[in-house]
Amino acid sequence: MKYFYLVPIASAVALIFAYYFFKQMMKESEGSEKMKSIAGFIRDGAMSYLKQQYKVVLIVFIILALIFTVMAYFGMQNNWVPFAFITGGFFSALAGFFGMKTATFASARTANAAQHSLNYGLKVAFRSGAVMGLVVVGLALLDISAWYLILDYFVDDADAGHKLIMITTTMLTFGMGASTQALFARVGGGIYTKAADVGADLVGKVEARIPEDDTRNPATIADNVGDNVGDVAGMGADLYESYCGSILSTAALGASAFVLNPTMQQNAVFAPMIIAAIGVFLSILGIFIVKTKDDANIKELMSSLNRGVNVSAIFIALCTFVILYLFEFSNWIGLSFSVITGLLAGIIIGQGTEYFTSSSYKPTIRIAESTKTGPATVIISGLGTGFISTSIPVLTVVFAILISFLSANGFDLTNMLTAESVSMGLYGIAIASVGMLSTLGITLATDAYGPIADNAGGIAEMSNLKPEVRNRTDMLDSLGNTTAATGKGFAIGSAALTGLALMASYIEELRVALLRTGDTILEMDNGDTIEVARASFVDFMNYYQVTLMNPKVIAGIFLGSMMVFLFCGLTMNAVGRTAQKMVEEVRRQFREIKGILTGEETPNYSLCVSISTKGAQREMLLPSLLAVAAPILTGLFMGVSGVMGLLAGGLSSGFVMAIFMANSGGAWDNAKKYIEMGNLGGKGSESHRASIVGDTVGDPFKDTSGPSLNILIKLMSMVSIVMAGLTVAWSLL
Repeated sequence: MKYFYLVPIASAVALIFAYYFFKQMMKESEGSEKMKSIAGFIRDGAMSYLKQQYKVVLIVFIILALIFTVMAYFGMQNNWVPFAFITGGFFSALAGFFGMKTATFASARTANAAQHSLNYGLKVAFRSGAVMGLVVVGLALLDISAWYLILDYFVDDADAGHKLIMITTTMLTFGMGASTQALFARVGGGIYTKAADVGADLVGKVEARIPEDDTRNPATIADNVGDNVGDVAGMGADLYESYCGSILSTAALGASAFVLNPTMQQNAVFAPMIIAAIGVFLSILGIFIVKTKDDANIKELMSSLNRGVNVSAIFIALCTFVILYLFEFSNWIGLSFSVITGLLAGIIIGQGTEYFTSSSYKPTIRIAESTKTGPATVIISGLGTGFISTSIPVLTVVFAILISFLSANGFDLTNMLTAESVSMGLYGIAIASVGMLSTLGITLATDAYGPIADNAGGIAEMSNLKPEVRNRTDMLDSLGNTTAATGKGFAIGSAALTGLALMASYIEELRVALLRTGDTILEMDNGDTIEVARASFVDFMNYYQVTLMNPKVIAGIFLGSMMVFLFCGLTMNAVGRTAQKMVEEVRRQFREIKGILTGEETPNYSLCVSISTKGAQREMLLPSLLAVAAPILTGLFMGVSGVMGLLAGGLSSGFVMAIFMANSGGAWDNAKKYIEMGNLGGKGSESHRASIVGDTVGDPFKDTSGPSLNILIKLMSMVSIVMAGLTVAWSLL
């Protein structure tokens, strides 16, 4: 218990430094009155949208909390679950809110800093992004440590070992609150931003042939608002739930793996929390390392960001050996290598994503060169690049799963599938996901930096700053596209490992659910009986016949795969429908307000903001609620084996699809940026117009459907865990 208090201390340090970076950013000048005015419009629009979104989400949360309360009343759920669910959603929303508030204040300040130097602009943008990273990890560790202390005090169980299992499985449920809020934030924010972006690009840049972020474009304010509500608030909520999910699933698996050894059980529960806590301190160190030269190119800018991330990763790897040694794990070296495997996997996925999406490398340059023959070849080239790009992340995750599993069980290939070996191996996979996310404080900073730089470029354009300023912000923006794609790849990679850990944690929740309903014995097909309290992971898999020979498992796999495509289709069409309305409105204003294009009259920005807001609020409900309903209905009809199939199908197909969409979209976007830097004819050329079409197709890929999939993967697992009591109590088949 003595090491546990590092967790709330790390939380406090993260929040203090987040406040420090915020105050330092606020001391910077926003520039001219025009810059301040534009930044104010964007800030007001973003906050207005967020308030509307939270009102809708609040209604959903109240309904779900009431359902959990009823389940608790009938003994199908822990009494603490409704409260844990609400706090998870609250902190997830809070992380997104603080991140977006910072971003909307930072954009104009970044543009103003870019008037002085490239390095100055990078520093302001990156440290503002660091606020998001540190707020997410700070609030997550605060939530985790607070709930542990509360449950440790109130949960009364005669068996100390099973007390920790009850605590950790209950804590898992606040992850559902975080996941639910994150999905609404990602889907709603993604629809908002991409509808505005598509409308602004197609009518403004392609048809009217005016520059991006030109004040004559009626959709330009909505576009800049969207960068904040989608890429900042949505992303913050997304990675908050990833971070919590990885720590909590590892703790739950640790409680199960060492149930017969109370001392080691507590150590296994605390280990992922301590690794995450140490990661906070090292992330702060990495943030201070990031800086660059004023004449840096894109590659050098990326190197400066990678330097901060890599230094943090190296030190957390070294600290892991010390932490696990102090916790007296018999296989502390093997478990340390599991953590390092996760860290390396995160770095490799990030580097692979950078290669396929950065304009410094051949894949994106080839997409740019395909613009010479028109939009069709741009789209074909981008799709092909996206498909190929999945190979590196998938192979990386495959090796990470195998190596982390084997490292944890001592590379015992002979007894690899025994109950004890499986439990330790799954703990190894789970703690690898913690390793991957341990440096989230700085990793998320590199991601949140992107939309800040994007908005800074928009403000520079709308404020008519000098061309060299816009060139600097374009460089920061292009880098931001790559870091955003890298961040999405990182989030998706962590979702794969976390999703696997959550599937294993689902089995533990089944144990608790059975005991809660009074079922204490498992009667196996061969006539043997096993106590539920002492049954292993393998015993549960055999009892529920979770094998590929079970048609319910196969059916579930197909349903999980279908969910991925259905979800993507719904969100893509949602963007399309809202974008159509945006295009019509922008065309109407150009047609009816004759003085817009000459600069004699001001467009009606508020109507475009309203279109995006209403469209996002309306369209986000169906795909989000479908993600909640799918595991519940599957459990009611096909029981535990069907749910396990659903989760496996959703995890495998969702992971690959998310990588493909994020990388295709990022590559299309940076191919456009490559041309805008003066290559292949530069802005206004035929190649440029073709690249805009490709970028427009890629927008919902990379900012709506793709990043939402990693939340879908984990949300279905979280819902399954929370609804385990209902599934074991009743199913049709």
